[in-house]
Amino acid sequence: MSETSMSDRSETILDAAEQRIRLAGYSGFSFREIAADVGVKSSSVHHHFPTKEALAAAVARRYTERFEKVVEKDIKAGTKPIEAWRRAFRQALVQDRRMCLCGILGAASADLPPEVAREAKRFFERGLNSLKQTASLSSRAALRLFATLEGAMLVATSLDDVSAFDEATADLG
Repeated sequence: MSETSMSDRSETILDAAEQRIRLAGYSGFSFREIAADVGVKSSSVHHHFPTKEALAAAVARRYTERFEKVVEKDIKAGTKPIEAWRRAFRQALVQDRRMCLCGILGAASADLPPEVAREAKRFFERGLNSLKQTASLSSRAALRLFATLEGAMLVATSLDDVSAFDEATADLG
């Protein structure tokens, strides 16, 4: 198998795992289910990701990087940092019709393996640091903003109503 197809297979496995985590949390998926979703044997999933912990951590790491790129691109295009973060959360909500992946993992962090909990925590730490640096917010203001965005996403997901997110975040920044 070529390096490109190995990389493609890894991405497909990550995509399937991300969907499963979003639907049922960390405990709600198995390698057999991921293998069935991707159309490979379970041993192939294990080849790319030796443990469930490594797979879930990789999913969270990729999500964090993808999320940060969306925010950075928006800021570079001239959007103010707070609005860029609000738009990134809204875009994730609209595209995925679900909670923030790291929000899901973060809510269950006490029950997660350390490697996975660390990656969920990393999402929040990096987001808070970015808000403090790019928007010149205090630690308290960054925390309040991030909590508002995550909370608005939770409420909108629970109500199945994106307008709830819009209402809750309308007066930010």
